[in-house]
Amino acid sequence: MAIDILAAGCISPIGFTLAETAAAARARMARLREIAWLDRRFEPYIVGRVDDEGLPPLSTQLELLNLQSREARMLRLAHAALAETLEALPDSSGPIPLLLGLPEHHTTLPIDPSSFLTRLVIQTGAPLDAGRSVAVARGRAAGLMALRQALLRVTSGESDYILVGGVDSLVDLYVLGTLDRAQRIRNAGNNDAFSPAEGAAFLLLGRSGPGATPLARLTGCGTGMEPGHLYADAPYLGDGLAAAIGSLLEATPPATPIACTYASFNGERYWAREFGVARLRNSHHFAEPMAMEHPAECCGDLGAAHGPLLAALAAHALAGRYRPGPCLVYASSDRGDRAAALLTPA
Repeated sequence: MAIDILAAGCISPIGFTLAETAAAARARMARLREIAWLDRRFEPYIVGRVDDEGLPPLSTQLELLNLQSREARMLRLAHAALAETLEALPDSSGPIPLLLGLPEHHTTLPIDPSSFLTRLVIQTGAPLDAGRSVAVARGRAAGLMALRQALLRVTSGESDYILVGGVDSLVDLYVLGTLDRAQRIRNAGNNDAFSPAEGAAFLLLGRSGPGATPLARLTGCGTGMEPGHLYADAPYLGDGLAAAIGSLLEATPPATPIACTYASFNGERYWAREFGVARLRNSHHFAEPMAMEHPAECCGDLGAAHGPLLAALAAHALAGRYRPGPCLVYASSDRGDRAAALLTPA
């Protein structure tokens, strides 16, 4: 089973579009900056923030709801990335389902997934099929986890087209304070940490028609759960990612060794062990040498947008032939979810 990645779009601290983000990541251009909010050491947080000029305004109808600032920000981020992605959708396609990843780290009030989907339709005016759309608050891995369901829906004939995406903003004072107390935010005195950021990314998947050129092919997906995740008491052995990648490669072994991996590394040393375990257990599937991409070094950690962003960047790289295929994309959430996908040139 395989389907096409027909189009993708994103917005990030290093680009308002997928092309801009991909070019900046390829050039290793970091764009992290101080903001006015202070951490517990009374030093400014350093984050990846999207410039306001790249965001559409919040819908007048939604302004009347007095939304939390984080949710309003996320709706505007999603609007920008979704609009870019839907440029490739045929006018005759009709309403399209969306599988959306949302934050696993909550602010004072958690974002309600179903309400967010409803508000996203209001904000964007996009032709989304609300009845067949799903949003889950599962963090970095959520979008890649959704690719598996997207693959099944399209190959079974349930949907001709489907959207998969993620949106998040860790640049929220409550979220930043929580992460800072856990000593997870990078600053002058803490290098084993990450830079919080924000963004959104979406993929349009389906079967390409005659004469159409998709970005890449999605040939398989795998998921896993890490018992020893960051917030668990169980020992951290790296089994979750090894299971996700192992099940993926067992079900859909690549014709040639994996030549490039897009990883959700964010700067915390915690994440290095699990990929080492997964690669050792599946060593015959990996090329030597293998290219390794982890764009968080440029844009920061995009939370629930991170997995879809990695897939969008990988698809763009395969389409532009500046990264070799097959390409493994994987993302790990803080609370144990792990997901991986295999992309090949179209």
